[in-house]
Amino acid sequence: MRLRERIHLLLCALCVLSLPLDAAAVTDGQRDFDFEIGTWKTHVKLLKQPLTGSKEWIELDGTSVVRKLANGRANLVELDVSGGSLRIEGLSLRLYNPAAKQWSLNYSNLRTGTLTAPVTGGFANGRGEFFGVDTVGDGRSVFVRFVITCANPDTCNFEQAFSDDGGKTWEANWIATDTRVTD
Repeated sequence: MRLRERIHLLLCALCVLSLPLDAAAVTDGQRDFDFEIGTWKTHVKLLKQPLTGSKEWIELDGTSVVRKLANGRANLVELDVSGGSLRIEGLSLRLYNPAAKQWSLNYSNLRTGTLTAPVTGGFANGRGEFFGVDTVGDGRSVFVRFVITCANPDTCNFEQAFSDDGGKTWEANWIATDTRVTD
């Protein structure tokens, strides 16, 4: 092997050996929500009575403002939507767990001032999936799934669904489409 080829091969090997350290810092999940920092116009469809067979949806419009906290290891979403006589003001505190490489999403409706049980998960291939347990109106415990997908950097969809059969079937009950507000 010629000297030039050896040097080239050695440089390539050094580059490859240095990748895991840099790649781990970038792909550990801590920056998964960076795309969402900013102000968004929000359109929400809310199923009036989940898991009852109801097909009646309520539509709400407003804003979501997402702020980075703790150097990206957390963020806070402020939601303010309304439609008809319904207004929802809420907060979502998202916290990154570096040991598990997962996020927990913790929501509070400001009307009640309480936190729901968190959903936990992360992103893979541009899709965020988060799972947990919640209760419905009659007090039953149900599985909850929250999915985040973005068609492009300025349009994202958020869908929450419940399952009362152990995750075999899911019924969407919250569908939000966010469109970035530009200055």
